Amino acid sequence: MTTTSQPVDVLIVGAGPCGLAAGIEASKSGLSHLILEKGSVTESIRRYPKLMRFFSTAENIEIGGIPFPVSSVKANRNEALQYYRKVAAYYHLKTKVFTEVQSVQKQGDIFRVLTTKGDTFYAYKVILATGYFDKPRWLGIPGEDGPQVSHYYDEPFKYSFTNVVIIGASNSAVEAALELYRHDVDVTVVHRGDDFRSTVKYWLIPDVKNRVKEGKIKTVFGSCVTRISQDAVRVHNLKSGEITTIPADFVLILTGYTPDSDLLQRCGVELDPETQIPQYNRTTFETNVPGLYVCGTVLAGIFTEKVFIENGREHAQAIIDHMMGREIHKVNELVQRI
Repeated sequence: MTTTSQPVDVLIVGAGPCGLAAGIEASKSGLSHLILEKGSVTESIRRYPKLMRFFSTAENIEIGGIPFPVSSVKANRNEALQYYRKVAAYYHLKTKVFTEVQSVQKQGDIFRVLTTKGDTFYAYKVILATGYFDKPRWLGIPGEDGPQVSHYYDEPFKYSFTNVVIIGASNSAVEAALELYRHDVDVTVVHRGDDFRSTVKYWLIPDVKNRVKEGKIKTVFGSCVTRISQDAVRVHNLKSGEITTIPADFVLILTGYTPDSDLLQRCGVELDPETQIPQYNRTTFETNVPGLYVCGTVLAGIFTEKVFIENGREHAQAIIDHMMGREIHKVNELVQRI
């Protein structure tokens, strides 16, 4: 166990791009800092599909003023992992990885940060930048916890020459469906809506719709999966009420993720009971707990599609401005993606 007696000026929970940006801004302002991360640096990006390419152009996900050189306009997963690691090293960010925060307790003017390992750290200010990728949206159906079921997709090769049912119709579902089809997988997409979601990357839409038209990717829209068995899923048509069975060696439930609301509550942050959005100041990003801030997608509640690296990275500067008593940087609202 580790116990620090000397508080740091800023302790940051989460070493994703927004947490790293917060560490950079703190360092630039002469504040001592420590970043605690439950996994590796940019753990969420490491767990992205191996062939994934970002929606945002490279310059829109840069941090710390360091240019992001890429082989194309948009970075892929590997390029992002290399970039953020090198930026963290360039700024000599103080990180402690594979250290999960259990709670943050305010004691007078000092925060006491406890980890699941039993470590204790102290800080004058705390920034929660924990993202949203750790908690999948569970459907609450029988069989969802089976060994052939996953809420994450990494690469296609495991699934070649099998039947795979994908639940969901967002970016992750569409990208997985296209990759799987191109690696000899029999793919069926099940979604309760009438079409793929409007937020799917624009360059994927014609590709996936043409594959559907050709019968190479099957879709079952207006329906939901009600049970998962060892080799099939049971599907309920929401309009007709008809029940059908689809063969499935594997099931990918790609219905999105949510921030760790339990951790926020253990830190004393008040949440909206319906949206799970934490209570925070829209200008300073300070929560109802004085000196405790939220940064990045963690502040979006269930609406994780509203905050990305490209606008979440700006929260860091506003937060540090507030800590330093400076004029606060105005964060740009994210424009609707097209």
